[in-house]
Amino acid sequence: MDISSLGATSLTRHLGRWRNDANGEAAYRQLARALRLLVLDGRVGLGVRLPGERELAQALGLSRTTLAAAYDLLRDEGYLVSRQGSGSVTRLPSEREAHADPEDMLGHGSNIMDWTAASLPGSQAVWHAYEDALHQLPAHLSGIGYEALGLPRLRQAIAADYVRRGLPTTPDQIMVTTGAQHGFALLLRLLAGPGDRVVVDHPTYHNVLGAIRRSSCMPVPVGLPQAGWDIDAIHAAFRQTGPRFAYIIPDFQNPTGRSMDVDQRRELVAVAERDRTPLVIDETMAEIALDGPCQPPVALFDATGTTVISLGSASKRFWGGLRIGWIRAEEQMIAALGRIRATLDLATPVMEQLAAATLIVSDAGREERTDMLRARRGALMDALALHLPQWRIERPAGGMSLWAELPGPNATALAALAHGEGLRIAPGPRFGVDGAFERFVRLPFTLPEAELRMGVERLAAVDARLRHRTPRADVASWALEADRVI
Repeated sequence: MDISSLGATSLTRHLGRWRNDANGEAAYRQLARALRLLVLDGRVGLGVRLPGERELAQALGLSRTTLAAAYDLLRDEGYLVSRQGSGSVTRLPSEREAHADPEDMLGHGSNIMDWTAASLPGSQAVWHAYEDALHQLPAHLSGIGYEALGLPRLRQAIAADYVRRGLPTTPDQIMVTTGAQHGFALLLRLLAGPGDRVVVDHPTYHNVLGAIRRSSCMPVPVGLPQAGWDIDAIHAAFRQTGPRFAYIIPDFQNPTGRSMDVDQRRELVAVAERDRTPLVIDETMAEIALDGPCQPPVALFDATGTTVISLGSASKRFWGGLRIGWIRAEEQMIAALGRIRATLDLATPVMEQLAAATLIVSDAGREERTDMLRARRGALMDALALHLPQWRIERPAGGMSLWAELPGPNATALAALAHGEGLRIAPGPRFGVDGAFERFVRLPFTLPEAELRMGVERLAAVDARLRHRTPRADVASWALEADRVI
């Protein structure tokens, strides 16, 4: 079985400023705790091979003895397993799971309640779309099934959807991908190389940050102001860093939920054209408006048609398991992406494309989805106001999650303690660069209302436990306590 590996350089970036010599705690214990938190909050996945002791010790400027002691401690606690020839691989302690109180598992037996995914279950419309796709499939079986740019029927449906939104588009401007993340990976290969810079709004979608780093590129964060986007700061980043492109989420931004107004969309494109910086615009949430109409596509303001590249997806709109995404760009770029794709995965599965075409043409389930998300958003905000009134929450006009501001910079500690209570949440640093956003957590409102209320109750208990056990002025005491309870 293949095991993914994490290099010493990447792990060092994830660790950030992990060491505090002033608290008198042994370095190996501080390092073990920092690595443990990376696993618990999901920044380092399970089943990932960590760098060898010698390699990581050199990258961190530590002795190999210190590094070995940290790994030994993690093995004893059950967060690492080491086998001859396989290195040290991350895991979760089985003993903790085996001895967990069923009442602590939020009604899910031995399973942890995963509150990290912002995605909805499929509706009846998805089932009917697959039935329709099955009936269409025989007509495609005489061919080989490889369409690098996507089935003509789906490309036509996506192009027509852009026309409906006010943006003239032809099928030749569309490439179908296996999800929007796949599309972004293809664009990284085409537009950037090792050492290149990519401007991102900050915070931003965590998987994009991971993809940028895995391509040996450097994310250049431009912070979001109190409201809207700071176009002047984006312009300055373009001029000062010379990025290969910028990745922006203007529609119900993930994780903050905010949307860019028309004037800022026009200004963003003008700045990008002036600096000759391509814009990769993530539109995966563009159709998830809950209050008021959707904004026009950013590409509508691209007079030349060469500055804006749009990423879309059927996963948020219809069902997470429908791994269909697309890229909208000028025709020459689409052709170039098709050539790159031939070296990777050849094509997206035919059945999924047929089902997606049916869903997009009918826009099936829109009202049901909107009503469901409104109800769940309301239930989550009501529960937070009741149980965590000290948290600051802004009501998003769309999207699928809340960006909750905590009273103090405790997001990672909160996530670690919540995991021990059978609850997985995504702390703010997951969406930032260099450990930013320790005052925030992202809370999707995609789970059923009863689960959302139960999750908030548990989160409130963890928050109270954290506040009552943590004298904020005494960092050393907190470090020791965190080491004990996590």
